[in-house]
Amino acid sequence: MVMKNANSAPLARNANYLQIDHRVRNVMGSKEVIVLPSPAAWEKFVWTRKYFEEKPKEGYFIWVRKQPSVPLATCVTIASKKVSQNLRNLAVIEKGIKAQANVICNALENNLCGTHLAKGKLILKDGVSLEYNHVHKWGQKDFVSPDYDFILGKNTKLIYNYKNLFPPENLNLKTTIFAGENSNCILSFVVNGQNSKIEIKDSVFLEGKNSNSIVRLRLVGKKKSQISAISKIIARAPSRGHLDCQGLLVDKFSKISLSPELVCENNKAQITHEASIGRISEEQLTYLRMRGLSEKEAIDLIISGFLEK
Repeated sequence: MVMKNANSAPLARNANYLQIDHRVRNVMGSKEVIVLPSPAAWEKFVWTRKYFEEKPKEGYFIWVRKQPSVPLATCVTIASKKVSQNLRNLAVIEKGIKAQANVICNALENNLCGTHLAKGKLILKDGVSLEYNHVHKWGQKDFVSPDYDFILGKNTKLIYNYKNLFPPENLNLKTTIFAGENSNCILSFVVNGQNSKIEIKDSVFLEGKNSNSIVRLRLVGKKKSQISAISKIIARAPSRGHLDCQGLLVDKFSKISLSPELVCENNKAQITHEASIGRISEEQLTYLRMRGLSEKEAIDLIISGFLEK
């Protein structure tokens, strides 16, 4: 069964970096943005080695040296059975640049039993503003494990949006933010669990004075899905942070575990959290069914509204 992906098709055609299975299909840079496969960047730019730590076998390197005129785009796809990707990705954005990155990782079919491992670092130098849209769409038997570090310099702004409405059988998602002085990060995780085992670990280290962060999770558990989310804010400087974790449990065979954690190491910091797990309201369901929707249509509409709010 081919999985339709209307969003990824135009992005893939115009991607700065496109990889299918292990083959790099497109590398498109400009005078403002250098794009290379990670192994080539390791060889060409010695300074990248402190970020890669060891020579990568696959993955991409993006160096934004001057203000780009269009959004950055990458697409990494699994198209063949039992492919095992192991990517090392690095993006460096120079001072004062405003950028948008649209990142898609997906499987083209539902039964490929693929593995997608990705470890990446994004370096935002002083004054950078980045909107990072990270979209995943996988098959029911895939194993996916992304692990990304964002290192924020002074006066930076990061908006990070992760969305996965078609999760794999196993998803281990790890995101770590190191926030510098006067930096601001807003993180959003939207996951619609279906027959999946999902582990989400996100940590924000507020290391710089006047840094601040808002972390928002919207998680849906249905069709025997098991979701565990551990969300942390660690305040090491005078700073502000807030966690907003919400789960919606659709059936009795699923499970959601939310573990918000606040660690304050500075008496001038203020960090807060709210967490809740609920179920679909019978009143909402009845209201929508009285207006002509089937039970499935009503549930889908309620879930869609929950994930978008």
